[in-house]
Amino acid sequence: MLQLFLTHLQGYKRQAVLSPILIVLEVICELLLPLVMAEIVDAAIPAGDETYIFILGAAMLALALIAMACGVGSAKYATIASQGFGANLRQCLFDKVQEFSFADIDRFSSASLITRMTNDVNAMTMMLAMGLRMLVRAPVMLIAALAISISLNARLALVLAVVIPVMILVIGVLMKLCTKLFETMQKRIDNLNNTLQENLVAIRVVKAFVRENFERKKFKKSNDELMEAALAVGLRIIAILPVMMLAMNGATVAVLYFGGRMVMGAEFDLGSLQAFINYIFQILMSVMMVAMSLLQLSRAQACAHRIHEVLNTEPSVEDAPDAAQRTLPAPRGQVEFRDVSFKYVTSGTGDDVLSHISFTVQPGQFVALVGGTGTGKSTLVNLIPRFYDVTGGAVLVDGMDVRDYPLEALRGRIGMVLQNNVLFSGTIRENLKWGNPDATEEEVIQAAKDAQAYDFIMSFPDGFDTNLSQGGVNVSGGQKQRLCIARAMLRKPAVLILDDSTSAVDSTTEAAIRASFAKNLKDTTIIMIAQRISSVQYADEILILDDDHIAARGTHEELLKTSPIYQEIYQSQQEGVGG
Repeated sequence: MLQLFLTHLQGYKRQAVLSPILIVLEVICELLLPLVMAEIVDAAIPAGDETYIFILGAAMLALALIAMACGVGSAKYATIASQGFGANLRQCLFDKVQEFSFADIDRFSSASLITRMTNDVNAMTMMLAMGLRMLVRAPVMLIAALAISISLNARLALVLAVVIPVMILVIGVLMKLCTKLFETMQKRIDNLNNTLQENLVAIRVVKAFVRENFERKKFKKSNDELMEAALAVGLRIIAILPVMMLAMNGATVAVLYFGGRMVMGAEFDLGSLQAFINYIFQILMSVMMVAMSLLQLSRAQACAHRIHEVLNTEPSVEDAPDAAQRTLPAPRGQVEFRDVSFKYVTSGTGDDVLSHISFTVQPGQFVALVGGTGTGKSTLVNLIPRFYDVTGGAVLVDGMDVRDYPLEALRGRIGMVLQNNVLFSGTIRENLKWGNPDATEEEVIQAAKDAQAYDFIMSFPDGFDTNLSQGGVNVSGGQKQRLCIARAMLRKPAVLILDDSTSAVDSTTEAAIRASFAKNLKDTTIIMIAQRISSVQYADEILILDDDHIAARGTHEELLKTSPIYQEIYQSQQEGVGG
């Protein structure tokens, strides 16, 4: 955990050093105050020396002001250092997640990654802020006050030899109990965030199926589990506080009893006893501060482990070591699947999702993938831009294995409209320019026209400057699909992949989009996944996927004659139209 702090304190190390220095100065000033007070009680007052009393009083005021200034300065620098550390750590985590493949995201889950970047980082930030102050102040105060107490009266300081070990033992037991509980609590926060995120993303489905009560029960279960985990920690902390207070009060009573007898026997001065009591309080309060800090440290340790797990994860899909030095072929748009097999890592030893798939798409061809739900169509196209890596065989783009490309160069050749159409908060123009940030206004307008999106865009009062809500919820499903197609077309890719991306538009609009492909993307290879036969019947080749392999291939006319699966799909859709 220390290495994690040091690594991400870059730019804030000066503040991280100044804060402990100032807190040490504050402690020194506070420790001198009881000694000055003892001098007033034992020397200045009995002598009736008002000048000496005034001088010592002024010294106490000066020490108090210096302590206050050092405390404020220490708090300021600790806050700057801890918040800067938190910002650096969040940025580092976010940058790491951007390198993750789909498989890596699946492994952690998006809800858990959000928890780690927010809740876990906040716990680390709080720990650093506390560590720079409390974890410095408490030990320094403890050691210095203990040394002064022994110098004042070694016999009376023996009381601490009984109390401090008891308090340390209690702290050790509590630390051991709470470390595992904090890990459990962070996992419960993951579960709660996952439930909440799933509900908010699918809120329209929840309302459409009137499942609000079911979702309330599901959230209540996650919420109650988190509450139980938090209570398990909280109740143990509460249970230990009376023990600590009992030890403190017992030590104070013992000091008053034995110290009072010493004062009455003229073995100890009254002012020195008063100072000794102040130091006893400082020592025992320091032990309690260390206890609270160590509890926070236990939680931070659990969070650090989870953060470290993300930062230390090697992306399952990354550039080959020599990818940057390779000479890349000219972007033509040829795609070849050579004996490809694939299984998801999470499926363990299960069956392949794709098994021994082989086919070639020539540059400029229009190839369609058809098949039932769960036959691996989306998985197959996700292998082309390396969202996942094959577990057998090879995928080649323009004659070169995709694993040999730099990822940025590979994905720069591919335009993709995913099955789940995603738009970002911002204007329509900003969303379209995701496809090509350097596109001119004319190119943006042309892409919108080609995707049959221009007319509905211009129907909005602000046109291309219309703001889209997160996820594009203020446009219809068909409009969202056309915007995503326009975004991909603006990229002018060598390969355009359409994953069931015209399902929400009518046949006439789809035909117009297809015509624009033929006119403006005639050299682009198009691979389309579709459910409607009308969407794929004009393809140069249609591949039928069934039970992890290619069951049939050919043109629309050929498959109508030779493929029972295609015939069944076609007849069911014709009957639907006829009905």
